[in-house]
Amino acid sequence: MAKSMTVGKRENEKKRLAKREEKQKKKDSKKLSSKSSFDDMIAYVDEYGMITSTPPEENIKKQEINVEEIMISTPRKEDEEPVILRGRIEFFNEARGFGFIKDLAGIEKYFFHVNNVVTDVREGNIVTFDLERGAKGMNAVNICLER
Repeated sequence: MAKSMTVGKRENEKKRLAKREEKQKKKDSKKLSSKSSFDDMIAYVDEYGMITSTPPEENIKKQEINVEEIMISTPRKEDEEPVILRGRIEFFNEARGFGFIKDLAGIEKYFFHVNNVVTDVREGNIVTFDLERGAKGMNAVNICLER
């Protein structure tokens, strides 16, 4: 019985050594495959700011830019006709001095104050108006009764 134990122990020892060797072989093969040259680690940035693995061309003719031609501003809006908005006064509270105009071209309603009314208006009148950004959205200003 003692002899069979030693045989089992030897087999277990052989298996353990085989596993250890297998592990070492895997470790060595990973080291060899992961070793890369310095050139593989270099990255380049092209003229558009994109990262590439190819080096830039040396003999590319660069385009000359005249510094005086660079404009740093928004271009002026010319040849643009002012848009005249039309709407119907949906609600007007004369006592409190405000109301709402429904745009005839769309579904939008705009708030207006009596201080922005140029001519006398009433509920149901068709008017022309301009828009101005207010604290709570777009407001109708320069409101005139349409003729």
